[in-house]
Amino acid sequence: MKRFGYYRDSLCLASIASYAVNRWLLRPRVGWPFLRDHFNDLLLIPAALPLVLFIQRCSGLRTTDAPPAWSEMGLHLVVWSVICEFIGPVWFHHGTADVRDVAAYAVGGIAACLWWNRETARTPPNPP
Repeated sequence: MKRFGYYRDSLCLASIASYAVNRWLLRPRVGWPFLRDHFNDLLLIPAALPLVLFIQRCSGLRTTDAPPAWSEMGLHLVVWSVICEFIGPVWFHHGTADVRDVAAYAVGGIAACLWWNRETARTPPNPP
C-alpha cells in the first residue's frame, strides 16, 4: 500500500490553495452565494484532515501511514460539525449554525475519501 503524504498530499495542497484563492481573491470580488457561503466548507476535510492525521501520527495516536480511513473521516466530520455548527455559534456567539454547512463538510469529506482510497477500491481482493 502506498504511504499517505499527509501535508504533502496533492488534494490537501490543492484544497488549501483553493481556500486561499476563494477567501482572499474571489469572495471579496464575486457575489456568488456558493463561493461566499459553502465553497470553503467543502474544503474543510480535504484541507484539514491530512494535517490533523499527521499530528496524530507524530504523537503516536495514529499507527499507520495508510490513506485516511472512512471511519477517520467520519469521526472528524462529526467532531468538526459539532465544534463549528454548535459550540462556536451557541457557546461563543460567533458564526451561524447551518445544517447546509454540515452537508458541505460531508460532501467534501466523501469526495476526499474516495480520492484518497481510489487505489484500494481498484485493487481486486486476494484469491483464497
